[in-house]
Amino acid sequence: MNWLQSLTHLWKRSPAVQGTNTQPAQHLALGARGERLAAAFLERGGYRLVAANFELPVGRNLRGAIVQAEIDLVAYEADTLCFVEVKTRASDWFAAPEANVDLRKQRQISRAARVYRRTFGLIGEPYRYDVVSVILPPFTDEGPTPHPRVELLRNFWTDAKFQKRRWEDYESRM
Repeated sequence: MNWLQSLTHLWKRSPAVQGTNTQPAQHLALGARGERLAAAFLERGGYRLVAANFELPVGRNLRGAIVQAEIDLVAYEADTLCFVEVKTRASDWFAAPEANVDLRKQRQISRAARVYRRTFGLIGEPYRYDVVSVILPPFTDEGPTPHPRVELLRNFWTDAKFQKRRWEDYESRM
């Protein structure tokens, strides 16, 4: 058996290819659990959930491939449409979960939200970007079961930081 045949043989025996891998990766399971907790937290807080894990095309990359973006939760708080990013971690020892909602992630969600609003005819409606930070400590055999910490960060960013500035804006500052 040559190297190509052995590689093909291994690939065909892979649990992902055979469909027998029913357990998601540990970090994906943690994220899914955090999103369920965040959704329940928001509903208890008066939010009306509209969509979860909403994927939509937001453009094309430099190679021409379609770029997909995902919005974790879409909900209404009263009349305000909220695009919610959920960040889940096992601990905040190194950094808070919301620290991973960096400028790149904010830009990606903003693009997806713009397409979402345009698609459903919600351009003139009030909206905002929220982040739900979830900390799910791992279970241990010793001591009581740790309680998850869920925190809502309303209006975490605005679209103003992504708007292109015109030359007149710079001239007016001088």
